[in-house]
Amino acid sequence: MEGLARALECELVINDEALKIIKEKYREYVEEGKMERAEMTPPRVKMAKLPKGARPLFNPVGTAPGVAIQRKGTTVVALPGVPSEMKAIFDNSVAPRLKQVAGDVTFFETSMEARKVIESDMAPLIDLVMHDNPYVYIKSHPKGAERISRIEFHFSATAKNSGIARRRVTKAFVQLSELIEGKGGKIRPIKIR
Repeated sequence: MEGLARALECELVINDEALKIIKEKYREYVEEGKMERAEMTPPRVKMAKLPKGARPLFNPVGTAPGVAIQRKGTTVVALPGVPSEMKAIFDNSVAPRLKQVAGDVTFFETSMEARKVIESDMAPLIDLVMHDNPYVYIKSHPKGAERISRIEFHFSATAKNSGIARRRVTKAFVQLSELIEGKGGKIRPIKIR
């Protein structure tokens, strides 16, 4: 929260709503027998310190809330680093807001793994495929040293309907697959969402 407050050039203050959420969580922990008493120690109160003007996001599986804050027409969201807490807050608070903002736009993504290729050789191929498929974004993630040569590629697109988004991603997926296989690489689809 300190880093976010600095980046947004605002002070860090105790947020009354966040403090109420945290107190309630500790009261529940006492009722469930997870702890003896719900004393609001300085470290617990610190969890309620948010950048001034921020809104806490309820944490259904932990104590520290996430935070959303508006600045210059942009909403910044910060979530706890514990994966289960981050996912729960995202699913309950962030995803519904993204769907509301996106309106009727749908998102489609898929991934593949390529073996026997070198990441630096893939950059021009990715550029070519993204040029030929301007509505598709491709991100590569190396999964080992250059000589091990295992790379994950993630393809994503948005469109007014899921069929269009899927077709766009499929076209880019096929094109990159053919280019990788033409360089002696092996591909394997990973997931489709």
